[in-house]
Amino acid sequence: MLSDVRVAPSILAADQLRLAEQLDAIETADYLHFDVMDGVFVPNLSFGPGLLEQVKRHSNLPVDVHLMIADPDRRFAAYLAAGADIITFHYEAQLHAHRTVWAIKEHGAKAGIAINPGTPVSVLDSLIDDLDLVLVMSVNPGFGGQTFIERSLKKLRQVRDMAARHGVNPLIEVDGGITADNAAYVTKCGANVLVAGSSVFKSPDPEQAIYEIRRATQLGCGKRG
Repeated sequence: MLSDVRVAPSILAADQLRLAEQLDAIETADYLHFDVMDGVFVPNLSFGPGLLEQVKRHSNLPVDVHLMIADPDRRFAAYLAAGADIITFHYEAQLHAHRTVWAIKEHGAKAGIAINPGTPVSVLDSLIDDLDLVLVMSVNPGFGGQTFIERSLKKLRQVRDMAARHGVNPLIEVDGGITADNAAYVTKCGANVLVAGSSVFKSPDPEQAIYEIRRATQLGCGKRG
């Protein structure tokens, strides 16, 4: 085993016309990242629960459903029914985040909260005790293929330190611009789940791309940003 870092390819970057083949190509991953966008919270549209059902029938990977949508309370149950293992919603989209976290957990799934690049980590101080996952967005949500925002490294350290102060151990996930070149730096700063879209699915060998990301975190190699 190269490291205890988990790699979660985002199917937003996959070739949707060859999705079954693309899912087969990432069998060595740890999670599948399933981005849901509504054209309201972010300026893009993506996947519904029907596609999630098909993905779950084809793949054995646990699925982290990332709800980039307004009013996640109204929609998360449909993704749980379709087979989501983790539901992650945005702090910025929910007035009653604590209630939503526990509603998800009461359905038997793990609950995560995502924060956008412009949202301070401090908003999680009263929530982190109840979270299974914290997702630090290292790009602005809505589109794949963006460049990693350097100051996300500081935010990852802040999440790690906050979790230590509270005596809890949520997964710390980072999403946006992750490659083998910066994987070592984000893990050194506290991330242990790396969402990788374009760097995996745009590679001629997605399995090798996953391996290289894991290898980089073990060797501590790569460059910042």
